[in-house]
Amino acid sequence: MTRANAGVGYADNVGGMAGLPVKTVLVADDTAFVRDRFVGAIEEAGHRAVAIGSAADLFTRLQAGGEAPDLLVLDLQLSHARGSDLVRSIRSIDGGRTPILVFSGTIATSDDVRELSELGVSGYINEYSAAANILPGLAPHLFPDSFNRRSSPRVTMSVSVSYRTGHAIASALTLNVSKGGVGIRTMTPLERGTLAHLRFRLPGLSRDIEGDARVQWRDRNIGMGLQFERLSDADQAAIDAFVDSHFFSNRKA
Repeated sequence: MTRANAGVGYADNVGGMAGLPVKTVLVADDTAFVRDRFVGAIEEAGHRAVAIGSAADLFTRLQAGGEAPDLLVLDLQLSHARGSDLVRSIRSIDGGRTPILVFSGTIATSDDVRELSELGVSGYINEYSAAANILPGLAPHLFPDSFNRRSSPRVTMSVSVSYRTGHAIASALTLNVSKGGVGIRTMTPLERGTLAHLRFRLPGLSRDIEGDARVQWRDRNIGMGLQFERLSDADQAAIDAFVDSHFFSNRKA
């Protein structure tokens, strides 16, 4: 068995988190279908969304001054430049202040992930996520102080998961998975620090993932996030491959 150390899955719909302030999100994508779905989900949760369809419009918005956006959700193919060059242009305007979340299907190579990390990109989200999964993906970047943040990207995923503590066994649905942990949707989260034995199956995998994980955060309106403590080498490799493959699927033509 091996100890995982890369990150903890997290978060659900911010609309259920009472008392959090209204945020402004820029959704920059050249595909109207993607823009409209993300704008609709953000506004339905009570936040402000600004749809942007070109790099020129994005630069104009960022250079206009006034209230700074709380988050930029970015299509790296918004301009003819390389994705990392587009982000560099943004950073030359905002001085690195704007959290940036990238649409994962617009990443061209693994080198892009490294360069984007160096440019301060906060994370990645699948542009084809179901509408109900959009806010769970955005929430940790809109409200970082409310979540246990780690460096590994998260993949939104809803599959059945069972977890055992002592002689008690419960089942629920996952929120997301990272290389270091899993988020679970439940109204009865375990206490922080609780060690649980997990069992779930990744989409496309013919066997179950099984191992021990410890609760790192909990919220009765959302669920809980667990960090892996013991996984077999084969299970860790399967999770790593699943998370990595997410960023090179559903790519734009």
